[in-house]
Amino acid sequence: MLLRLPTSVSAAQECLAEGAVPIGGATLVWATWQRDGFPELAMSLRDVPEANVLGRETVGGAVVLDRMDGRVPDVLRLAAAGVGTGAVRRTATVGGNLVGSALRCLLPAAIVLDARATVLEPHGVHETDLSELVAKRPVLLSLRWREPIACAYRKLAGEAGGPPPLVVASAVHADDGGGRLRVAVREGYDVLSGSAPCGTDTEEVLDALRATAFADLPAAAWQVVRSQVTGLPGGRGRD
Repeated sequence: MLLRLPTSVSAAQECLAEGAVPIGGATLVWATWQRDGFPELAMSLRDVPEANVLGRETVGGAVVLDRMDGRVPDVLRLAAAGVGTGAVRRTATVGGNLVGSALRCLLPAAIVLDARATVLEPHGVHETDLSELVAKRPVLLSLRWREPIACAYRKLAGEAGGPPPLVVASAVHADDGGGRLRVAVREGYDVLSGSAPCGTDTEEVLDALRATAFADLPAAAWQVVRSQVTGLPGGRGRD
């Protein structure tokens, strides 16, 4: 296998046009390649500056999860910290997790941040939403979002060999109407999301959320959502 390490977006685009397979941190594909055979040509974005940005409102697709510190919102930092072991987090990348993983541990956090994705394809670079990112699985250059007023994240303990553990993420953003609360839940392999205007009454906010994709959420999962929303600064009024 020949591994290309482009140092610019244009060079990475040329690699894709030549059929190079993006590898991210290779934590998800290495075992498969050992079993089924390695591709002739692979590509890593680890030397592309645009894929290595890290700040309060952006993160690159080549950033390894272990680098996600206080420079990013807590909801994203905590999501990254809950992925695998320390050894995995020192190798796995943001792009690999969102595009290559079935679990997509960072997706709930990215959803509540209302993130947009800048992606690389053989014909060029463009911006897209998270739903297209997950469906089409292009090469992720970076994510961008507006810094939230407040955010929270919780991942329940899972059973060994069992289904993926429940994840609840939430964030409040300022908007023209005052504020909007976004919540995302990973239940099994499914990720549900909903939003509601921030109000002066907690129950009204929760009722508005319950009327979204969370209508059929199991009671135990809804209780976790309720607890997080109630305790989120800026996500509710003062009852």
